Amino acid sequence: MAVDRSQLQALIRDLGQVPPAIRKELRPVVKQAAQPTLARMKSNASWSTRIPGAITMRAANTTIGVRFRVNAGRAPHARPYENDGNQGTFRAPLWGDREHWYPHQARPFFYRAVEATADQVRDALGDAVMDIAARHGL
Repeated sequence: MAVDRSQLQALIRDLGQVPPAIRKELRPVVKQAAQPTLARMKSNASWSTRIPGAITMRAANTTIGVRFRVNAGRAPHARPYENDGNQGTFRAPLWGDREHWYPHQARPFFYRAVEATADQVRDALGDAVMDIAARHGL
């Protein structure tokens, strides 16, 4: 899924101009719409005992949106295994032996979840935004 950053930045700027009352009403709607992405991330990482519990979602403070995060303290191996969303291998020491580095199979879980649920989230958000806008006479 290719994202045009200029369009995304324009959308964020436009959403930032939404009146505070509507923005407050949108926050829980956005969080609810993003739940399938959070569930998919955790499901994709179910091979790990620590990664699913380290994934969290929070409403963005200054804009309308959510932020997904993997707590590196609880799952320090998450980022290497994500491998920037790419299949393949990465090199890392085994059991802290920094003298010898070995290839490990990547297991992307984060970006894949976003890609897999993007259409579903977009549809849910579109419907919700239209309902809220209609209620406020926009």
